[in-house]
Amino acid sequence: MQTITPETRGPGRPREFDMDEALDRAVRVFRERGYHATSIGDLAEAMKLASGSIYKAFKDKHAVFLAAFDRYAARRTAETRGAAAVGASGRERLRNVLLSYAGASQGIEGRRGCLVVSSTIELAARDPVVATRVAESLKANEAFLTDLIRQGQADGSIPAHIDADIAARTLICLTQGLRVVGKARAHLDGDALVDTAMKMLA
Repeated sequence: MQTITPETRGPGRPREFDMDEALDRAVRVFRERGYHATSIGDLAEAMKLASGSIYKAFKDKHAVFLAAFDRYAARRTAETRGAAAVGASGRERLRNVLLSYAGASQGIEGRRGCLVVSSTIELAARDPVVATRVAESLKANEAFLTDLIRQGQADGSIPAHIDADIAARTLICLTQGLRVVGKARAHLDGDALVDTAMKMLA
């Protein structure tokens, strides 16, 4: 937990706040509203901070967004790695990861959307800093899926003839597509979609 003291009030007393908690609240706003539709006022209300406190902790809205993006990416990475920690084989671990994506794409969580996906659509074409972060996130996720497939090939749960790189890239398209469909509030049969995806690894 990181505590920030962005301003001073009274006789030298710092006004402190938990940076992680504040960024988690910012993440929610950016996910629900998008970057351009989110104002500093929106962030101040969500983060439970004065606008001045935000400007003292961050340079501007863009800096808040980048910090929120990094926080979101770190949390999603921890969640998918946690899903992969369960399973007796590479195939089972991979299926659990895909199920975690399907779960995150449904209900309230699904309607909030994926910050990586929304950043790709809204910002990446014109913002090289965001584009780099998006590319790094997708590259890391693809490498992670590739590794799980290769684990399955090593333990015999996934056929050796499968091209791990191409299969992982295909699964990235599936997982990001799930987040888009979830944001659109469309119905998802997560288990059926994951079962279908796993058939290509048979």
